[in-house]
Amino acid sequence: MDRNAPIGIFDSGTGGLTVARAVKDMLPDEDMIYFGDSAHLPYGDKSATTIQSYSIKITNALLERGCKVILIACNSASAAAYELVKEYVGSRAKVYNVIDPVIDLLAQRFVDKKVGLIGTKQTVNSQVFDQKIKQRQIEVSLVSLATPLLVPMIEEGFINNSISHEIIAQYLGDERFEGIEALILGCTHYPIIKDALKDFYKNEVELIDSANIVAQNLKQQLITQDLTREKNKGNDQFLVSDITPAFEKAASLFFNQDIHLEKYPLWE
Repeated sequence: MDRNAPIGIFDSGTGGLTVARAVKDMLPDEDMIYFGDSAHLPYGDKSATTIQSYSIKITNALLERGCKVILIACNSASAAAYELVKEYVGSRAKVYNVIDPVIDLLAQRFVDKKVGLIGTKQTVNSQVFDQKIKQRQIEVSLVSLATPLLVPMIEEGFINNSISHEIIAQYLGDERFEGIEALILGCTHYPIIKDALKDFYKNEVELIDSANIVAQNLKQQLITQDLTREKNKGNDQFLVSDITPAFEKAASLFFNQDIHLEKYPLWE
């Protein structure tokens, strides 16, 4: 496997940019190819079969461009398609998801504690977090809540106003979350509203942001497997299944530069 090959990252839309930005901060010498499936977002209300179909198509596009890593920067796709993508890729690239590093953190720091999880319907209904906690026999009390309005709210730019505050208060005020010590942001869009979530909890609940955890884990994996890039070519690419002004704006804000989007339709 070519250590100088790029890292491929994909998500349904702009949410995975939180992971891409964290990866870039953690691994500045690596080239990156980001794929935002803007034509089909959000994934959270799609069936597992549909998400698997999109994920394989995108994985194929990233493999075509020679990626050494496929990072599924979407909790819904990580829950529905990780095993399938891993099997499909085989030895051609390393495949990672955004759920396993969070499970590792729970085992290290949150044993015997009550932890909340917010995510899309797909992520919460899949019970992937509960299953992995059970498999690993981690003594964590996990309470989960599907929060389907958050992704469209974020994609439409309602980040810090009365509408977003009201929706957040409705969700996080759920009685099941009473007494939680930490909240897993179970969707890569959610770090975008991290400040509003902090404000709601008055900084008394720790927010588990998968973006940084996943980036740290990826760095460790690349170092261990001797796959870190020798020299950066500065050749980051941003592919989208549909060019939208919102995506362009979000990508430019995240990376603090003008981003050129390349349209790569998954179906003609």
